[in-house]
Amino acid sequence: MMRIGLFLLTNIAVLLVAGIVLSLLGINSTLAANGVDLDLQALLIFSAVFGISGSMVSLFISKWMAKRAAKVRVIDQPRTQTEQWLMATVRELSTKAGIGMPEVGIFPAQQANAFATGWNKNSALVAVSEGMLQRFSPEEVKAVMAHEIGHVANGDMVTLSLVQGVVNTFVIFFSRIIGHVVDRVIFKTERGYGPGYYITSIVAQIVLGILASAIVMWFSRFREYRADAAGARLANRQGMISALEHLKAESGVPDQMPESMTAFGINMGVRTGMRRMFASHPPLDDRIAALRENRHA
Repeated sequence: MMRIGLFLLTNIAVLLVAGIVLSLLGINSTLAANGVDLDLQALLIFSAVFGISGSMVSLFISKWMAKRAAKVRVIDQPRTQTEQWLMATVRELSTKAGIGMPEVGIFPAQQANAFATGWNKNSALVAVSEGMLQRFSPEEVKAVMAHEIGHVANGDMVTLSLVQGVVNTFVIFFSRIIGHVVDRVIFKTERGYGPGYYITSIVAQIVLGILASAIVMWFSRFREYRADAAGARLANRQGMISALEHLKAESGVPDQMPESMTAFGINMGVRTGMRRMFASHPPLDDRIAALRENRHA
């Protein structure tokens, strides 16, 4: 129920922001004044507003959403030695990376995982699962935290949102063009838009969206290699390799990370076949090999 509520809230926010921006820009229709031809400039602006505003709204509320979706307990005052150590470790790593101290949290999941999010590298959130704290060695947890700090220092959340926004823009743009052509040529609609336009645009947007997501996921996989390299640099290489090997050994533990947070976690489980093209993380074997060979340093 919480996920549905967050999804609806995000979409309402996107519609409000996009509606206000389009109104200020004077974009009321993507059709030319004659009601027949497509106004490509207006369509591109419309597509960019909706495509980019969606990813930007999600980015700006990402910390708030992550805390609720993953049920993160932010550590304000450490209650245990483990929490004291975790806070001190994150403070050390963030200072070394040259960013502000992020909020530090723990979320209730037995799967070993951690994530970072936030639109500002000096006001981010890093969180680790209870399962990882219980079963991983301090050296491994430190390397994982260094990996997440690496994401923050590299600005990966902002960059991924921008990539997603640009991809969304072109998916909306070309799906509307396809819908317009089909509506005019096949359904013979002379003015305005008929049902054929809306049906075709929706189908085209779904198909193009699936294809475009492969581009976004390719970038997401690339940034994981960079974050692993950052983890090796900020903590130590062997600790980062050991953490990834431990994650591989626990690949059978059920994933309790909310789907909306999967791309931000250090571990997303195993993907095979065609599913690897749409995976946000590379295979753990590839990541371990990259660290051993000092690639992406």
